[in-house]
Amino acid sequence: ERQVLIVRDHVLSGRAFSSLEEMDAAFTAWVPQRRGQIHKTHREVIGERAARDHAALRPLPPTPYLVAERHLRPVGKDCLVAFGGNLYSVPARRVRPRQLVEIRATKSQVMLHSTVTDASGETLLAMHPRAVGRGVRVVDQTHWDGLPTGKGRRTTTGDVVPRPRTNPSADDQAGPLQALLNRAAATRIEVGRRPLSVYDELTGTRPFTTNSATKESS
Repeated sequence: ERQVLIVRDHVLSGRAFSSLEEMDAAFTAWVPQRRGQIHKTHREVIGERAARDHAALRPLPPTPYLVAERHLRPVGKDCLVAFGGNLYSVPARRVRPRQLVEIRATKSQVMLHSTVTDASGETLLAMHPRAVGRGVRVVDQTHWDGLPTGKGRRTTTGDVVPRPRTNPSADDQAGPLQALLNRAAATRIEVGRRPLSVYDELTGTRPFTTNSATKESS
């Protein structure tokens, strides 16, 4: 980007060209002048430094440079990771629920890496083709090895199993409230019974009556 400004200021600024060839000739005449100058940063002749840099350059590798976006995502209980509106599986035996994994996504692939290396020094957990659209589940069935299968759980076929007939107990005959009270331990505590006047004497309060007023008026 800096070279564009240099060419604009030293070749194009304040000049008008009648043709593309005339502009190319002006640029060709300016290049030797530029290459003979001393660079203000490394303090070397620009042409000499450029020749040394060009000799150190190597050809590009045959494989293209991988450009990938990276994100951290938690693992679900079903060993699926959400990314871009889709779900991708990771091996259940190598992760735990809510563990954070790193997603490295390209245009065609989604790679899921652990944030820590394993015993062999690797971090790659799974690699999937990137799903097109949203709501897609990209699952490797072998990744579910190690998840609970539900074997041994109680299941139902939907048929209603008749309850065995039993003789009604005394609690059932007395009603649900009485049955609850009969089962409560607090109801088995003996409590003394006193008339309410005892509490009136203790608190110094008596219920309002008109008997005394009637006797006084008579």
